[in-house]
Amino acid sequence: MQALSPPTAATPHPRSADGGLRTEFDFELPVGHVDERGTLHRHGAMRLATARDELDPLIDQRVREEPSYFGIVLLSLVIVRLGTLSEVRPDTVEALFVQDLAYLQELYGRINGLPEPRACPSCGSDLPGGDRVGES
Repeated sequence: MQALSPPTAATPHPRSADGGLRTEFDFELPVGHVDERGTLHRHGAMRLATARDELDPLIDQRVREEPSYFGIVLLSLVIVRLGTLSEVRPDTVEALFVQDLAYLQELYGRINGLPEPRACPSCGSDLPGGDRVGES
């Protein structure tokens, strides 16, 4: 699989060159996740989301208590690989640097054919000045 470069206007296409369906997209985080052993993980893969992936976070108690946690849980479901980590859990996603989280949120939108964000993907509030979390 070809790794995706930092986000651009180009949208990855879910059809492979041979006409089959492409369901996983490799990526390289701009900064990278440092695990508890100090190992840096930058390369990973995200799969296309299903309707179930969008619904499952809604029954998660963390999301019910804090709706902005939705995006964290959702990303943990669709990231299938991050470096040598055997599992990507919500606590892994919440430990990412902001630049990496924004990259993954944008990647999620691009591979799933969502329109450009005008609101925070996690909480739904309008973004001041920019289109991504953290822009002003």
